[in-house]
Amino acid sequence: MPDTSSIELKRTLSSRGFEIYRTTNDEVILADRVRDNLLMDSGIAAKIAPALAVRLVVRAEALQFPGERPDELFARARKLGDAAVGYREVRTRVVPIKDPGDASRTLDTWYEVWFELPVFDVDELELELRRVLKIERNASGSH
Repeated sequence: MPDTSSIELKRTLSSRGFEIYRTTNDEVILADRVRDNLLMDSGIAAKIAPALAVRLVVRAEALQFPGERPDELFARARKLGDAAVGYREVRTRVVPIKDPGDASRTLDTWYEVWFELPVFDVDELELELRRVLKIERNASGSH
């Protein structure tokens, strides 16, 4: 499937029952339906370039774990990634969540770990996407 565009992959995944959040040149990002009228980024994407793969993003939100250091928060996120057997870690990212009414104010900080798994074809991609959609992607606090 090396010559497939993200638009073609989006159509294929939609026809197989996946909800799409966003499409870029290199990937199709799946959606989580929070409410009937609200779609959000699921943290799961079908990557096209450089090769067909599944991307999984897991995170720990600092507000859920007051007083924990960044390395502890990344460790919590990585623990979620243990369920993604065969995936390899490809990136970490610190994401400040800004107040939409006051960009100078940070509401929370997310500590993300990105994992990827190469797949052979669209059928394997579909199976893997369905599997990782069941994985918990947000570390739960003790509240």
